[in-house]
Amino acid sequence: MTQQAREAILPGATIGILGGGQLGRMMAMAARSLGYRIQVMDPDPACPARPVVDACFEAGWNDALTSAYMARGCDVVTLEIEQVSIECLDAASRFAPVRPGAALLTVIQDRIDQKNWLVKHGFPVGDFRAVRSLEELQTAVRELGGRCYLKSATGGYDGRGQAKVGFTGEASEEEIRQAWQDVGTCACIAEKALELDKEVSVMVARSPSGETKAFPAALNHHENQILVWSVIPAPIAETLATQAKQIAEEIADTFALEGLLAVEMFVTRDGKLLVNELAPRPHNSYHASERACSTSQFEQAIRAVCDLPLGNVEVLRPAAIVNLLGDTWLHAAEEDRTPRFDEALAVPDVHLHLYEKAKPRKGRKMGHLSAIGATAEEAVARVLEAAKRL
Repeated sequence: MTQQAREAILPGATIGILGGGQLGRMMAMAARSLGYRIQVMDPDPACPARPVVDACFEAGWNDALTSAYMARGCDVVTLEIEQVSIECLDAASRFAPVRPGAALLTVIQDRIDQKNWLVKHGFPVGDFRAVRSLEELQTAVRELGGRCYLKSATGGYDGRGQAKVGFTGEASEEEIRQAWQDVGTCACIAEKALELDKEVSVMVARSPSGETKAFPAALNHHENQILVWSVIPAPIAETLATQAKQIAEEIADTFALEGLLAVEMFVTRDGKLLVNELAPRPHNSYHASERACSTSQFEQAIRAVCDLPLGNVEVLRPAAIVNLLGDTWLHAAEEDRTPRFDEALAVPDVHLHLYEKAKPRKGRKMGHLSAIGATAEEAVARVLEAAKRL
């Protein structure tokens, strides 16, 4: 019997997912198609994954007891959100393998540790400073040229726990103090504002057996630190795409990753490729893989953590997504309304993906639209046209 056959967790087994948001929901749907049973743990009793899983354990990200209780009924445990405490991962690992594991999460959960890890292992990053006091922030702003992004070291996403300094003129003491207040007067990281050409990401999967496959790079467009649209494959130079893929694969191998890792990268105007952040889970920028690729990121996540052979990541046709935020459901007076999904779906080759979140809020990701096209540019144009019709 081969090593792969001995280690594989085969369909019919139970997978536990720490997190029941939209990423957990889409992983669960892929796992069910493969024949697995699914349990999730999430603080929200009405989380998006609940309607599509076998069991949902209501518990916070620090509830190690419930994490262990869920894991007792699982053959493997994975995650869809990196805010889960290390204590939860350790508790679960007493009953089932946890992939990715605590060693990787310990580094990624803290942006300061993450950046220092990347520097230590020789990966390219932009200039940054660790900041733990207002005085250190004042020094960092000066050393970073007067314009920087400030991000809390832990937690925060989609623009939360972040502030900008020096973008409307010379940074004043008052602006610096306000930025420090905005991120919560906690440990944070100050990153030099770069002259950017574009932003890309690469999703890489690695199994416990060491098989590694990286999806083609995605091109991402953000507004207010929130991803607006993304397209696969990124319409960029082949040399740049190859370099981005190599960086992602090397990071995954250095971590001895078991599961998925999204590597977000900046492309500067002078052509440099710099690692921005790492996410050890399915990623918003690869939702289009469901339409573009032979294997979606969600199925690949299941294959990776179960040590099945990884799926082909070849792009069959370009595909793009646009995020649907809660703003789409709201009038200016904050009254709920129903978006014109029928109008959006009249655009050729557009699909609708809703997450079954009960309450729309500004900035909350409620779903996405996807579209395919003969080229990446055509796919983006179609999905943006569909979004306008909502």
